Parts: sequence; structure tokens; C-alpha cells
Amino acid sequence: MNAKLRKMPLGARIRLVEDLWDSIASDQNALPLTPEQRVELDQRLDAIEADGNPGRPAEEAIVEIRKRL
Repeated sequence: MNAKLRKMPLGARIRLVEDLWDSIASDQNALPLTPEQRVELDQRLDAIEADGNPGRPAEEAIVEIRKRL
């Protein structure tokens, strides 16, 4: 690891990683999928659509998780 990075406080390094990840996520079209990745995503989407179960709202799941903690 770069010595300069090691000297940064942990919180600053975490923010740096988050900022870097956000910059990558905002430019998703710059990284095209491989044919294998496209096939896998299509299969997963087909499975979700065939299941017919839309799941539940995230808020509901979060409430249940918090109750268990």
C-alpha cells in the first residue's frame, strides 16, 4: 500500500474509497459487459420475472432487520 495512503486517517481513506466507487458507478457505460456477464444478467432477470414474487419494499425489510438487532 502506498505509504502516503497509510498515513491518512481511516475515516479519510474510507471516504476516498466511497468517492472513488461513486465515480465508477456514475460512469457504468464506460465498462461494457462481457457476453458472459450479459447472459448471466439476462438469466437472472428471466428468473425474477418468472417467479412472479416482487419481494417486499426495502423499508419493510429494514424495519424487520432492526427489530432483530
